[in-house]
Formats: sequence, structure tokens, C-alpha cells
Amino acid sequence: MSETQPFRPVHLVAHFPGVNNTTVWQDPSAGSQIDFSSFEHFAKTAERGLFDYLFLAEGLRLREQKGALHDLDVAGRPHTVAILAALAGVTEHIGLVGTLTATFNEPVDLARQLATLDALSGGRAGWNVVTSPDAFHGGNFRRGGFLPYEERYERAAEFVETAKRVWASAADGERVSVDGKHFQLRATPNLPLSPQGHPVIVQAGDSPAGRDFASQHAEVIFTRHGKDEAARAFYADVKGRLAGVGRSEDSLLILPGVTFALGATQAQAQEQADAVARAQVSGATAVSILEQLWGTPLDGLDPDGPLPSCDPVEGTVRFGQVRHHKDPQAVADAWRSKAQREGLSARELVISTTQRASFIGTPHQVALQLAESVRDRASDGFVVVPHLIPTGLDEFVDTVIPELQDLGAFRTEYQPGATLRQTLGLPQEADGSARRPGLAGARTEDFAGAPA
Repeated sequence: MSETQPFRPVHLVAHFPGVNNTTVWQDPSAGSQIDFSSFEHFAKTAERGLFDYLFLAEGLRLREQKGALHDLDVAGRPHTVAILAALAGVTEHIGLVGTLTATFNEPVDLARQLATLDALSGGRAGWNVVTSPDAFHGGNFRRGGFLPYEERYERAAEFVETAKRVWASAADGERVSVDGKHFQLRATPNLPLSPQGHPVIVQAGDSPAGRDFASQHAEVIFTRHGKDEAARAFYADVKGRLAGVGRSEDSLLILPGVTFALGATQAQAQEQADAVARAQVSGATAVSILEQLWGTPLDGLDPDGPLPSCDPVEGTVRFGQVRHHKDPQAVADAWRSKAQREGLSARELVISTTQRASFIGTPHQVALQLAESVRDRASDGFVVVPHLIPTGLDEFVDTVIPELQDLGAFRTEYQPGATLRQTLGLPQEADGSARRPGLAGARTEDFAGAPA
């Protein structure tokens, strides 16, 4: 790629983490992950940095391991929609996107919640569609673990298409009737009009089914493929699926999650990155993550020694948690090979395999790396995940954003009154928001002619 080629606009999203080992909660400068003041500071910082939207994750249930609550989960966190609704009142421009499952919600109710958030925020709402196929999370619901893994995207697709019909009904005054495999309903929804047609649809998934779902339904895809050849391959694959479903390339943005480490020099930034990685994965955390893969207690394992010599125990659920790998033996073999090849201890191996793609350097170097990655079509931008709450984004906004602006790769102001879809530069009809979704077995009925 020519160095003289102009940069494409970089889209940036601010991720407020919660359920993982990203945040270093034991850092003396870390604040609460549940107080509203933390959410407010984070959102206002992201808005000051002209980010496209704030992205909020959600866990349906506190995880357990060996009979105890997992110490990396956040207890007492408010509901996603409630947090975003409160943030709508203290921000003006930034989008507000929440993670909500299509497995253990219902389309009419969730569509109404999101339409309300969209109306209250002036068209700044988005929905990160996720699926939850396992019995552990299902234990919080009357239906339990009712959904087979292979049907999760099937239900999600029917859910999204039904929700779009519900949102459209607010504008055209028609009843919604659905007789599908997963939903049978007849609704006359009472919900406000969406200023942007309907909330922006975000999706995170890497499997073939997830990529197909994104090409059909998503306007933004959140991925772990952050840099280099793997990112470019993912980008080309997903974008290449769009023409087959009648969509343009600019109707879907691909935004990988990334971390960053800054310093006055490259060496100082690398030192900071190494220190954060060690804090994120303590010895106890490393053993905990290995237990999730091996499926058996590893109480005597030295995290600074080699990986377990035993093979993983067969099964799908470990200590009340989802098993994160379909083939634990294959993953364990790959990890052993990597550890032997690179001379890594168990903890070092966990650090190397669990870290997100990271941009490390001076503010100018990081800005240039971000802009070049977007220019070279490895992504359309990034979901920035800081390691501290609530102040972890401050340095990035104060130092990297001006550098991106100097490169001509980032906005210098928000468009007044823009909806989230407009801020993202998405076509208004990117995913059929102005037309009836083609849900099999669904129809709409005029109120006057509909049976009682």
C-alpha cells in the first residue's frame, strides 16, 4: 500500500469492560465498576474524544468455579439498558450500545426497551446481539438450557427480524403477526418512533454461522481479529459476503477490540504493556483460566512452571462455567506446542493467548498504526478497551486523538443532531431499515382490518 495514499476515516468505540480479566481492578488508581459516576466519567471522556459510541458488555449470571464465585466477575452491576438510559441524560452526541442476548429475551419486549432508549437519546441507541446457548446461563430462566448450540443463530436471526417488524409497526400503525419456529406472536406494540429507523444492530461472532449472520443482519461487527494478516483475511471474508445478500460494502463496519499502551518512547510503552499484562493475569488467574480448559482442579500447578502434563477432561461445562473451546484437547496440544517452541511458562502462555491485539508506542506511533490499519483494510476502526475504570481512556483521548486528527484520519467535531447511524456513516437503508424484513411466516395487519 502506498504511503502517499490518504487515510480513511477511523471509527472508534469505547468499551466499558466488566466480565473478563481486561481491567486491573486491584490497581490503586482503579475506581468502582458499578457506581454511576464511573459510567458517567467514562462516557463523557469518550464523548470528549469524539468516539462513535460507548459499548457496554453484560453478563447474565455470576460465574462460578470450584464452588465459589469467579473473582473476575463484577457483582452488583446494574442492567445494561438502565445504565445506557441514565447516560443518555448526561451526554449529547455519543452513541449508546448495549449487549443483550437474543436467547433469553423476547423480541417485542426488548424492541420496546431499545426503542425507548433510542427515543430518549435522540437516535443514539444500538444493540449488540449475542447468543447464550448453554444451560449454565439458562439456569436463570424458566426455560433453562433449552436451546441447542447449533440453533443459536437461527433463533437470533428470527429475533432480529421480528424486532425490526415491531420497530416498523410504530411508524405504520400495523399489527405484527409471527408464526415462526422460535416465535409465535400477535402484537400491537406501544413503543415510540425511532429517530433513526431502528437502533443500530451490532454483532460479535467469528464462526461461519456468525459471519453469515453478520452479513445478513449486522451494521457493525465486533471481532477479535485486530491486526495484520488475520485481520485483513477476516475483513475480506465478511465484506465479501455482502454482495451476495444485496448489501453494499459500506453498509457494515468491522471494528476489532484492541488495547493500547503509551509512553514517551517505544521502549517505555512496551514496558507499560508488559506490566499491565502481568497485572491482568496473576498466577491465580492463569491457573483459573487453565482449569476452564482442562476441566479439572489444578490446585498444585505452579503458574511459573510448565503447563499441566495431564490431558483435559471430557465434557462441556466446567465448574459452572461455559467451556470456551469446542475441542479442549486440540487447544491444549496447540498451547503445549507454543509453550515449548517459545519457552513460555504456564502464566506466560496464558498471557500470550488471552491478550487482545494491542497498539504500543508513543501517541503519534499508535495513531499512525491505527490509521494505517484502517487504510490497509484490516478494519474500519477499533473498539478501544482500556485496562482501568473509569480513567483508562483519558490518556488516549488527550494524546492519541489529536494525533489522529493531525493525520486527517479522525473527525474534529460531531455532526449536530446526528443519529448513531449517521455518526457511523452507515447508509440509512443499510440493512433494510426502511423496508419490511422478509421473515418467513410473518405478516403485518392493518389495525382496522385485523381480527380482534
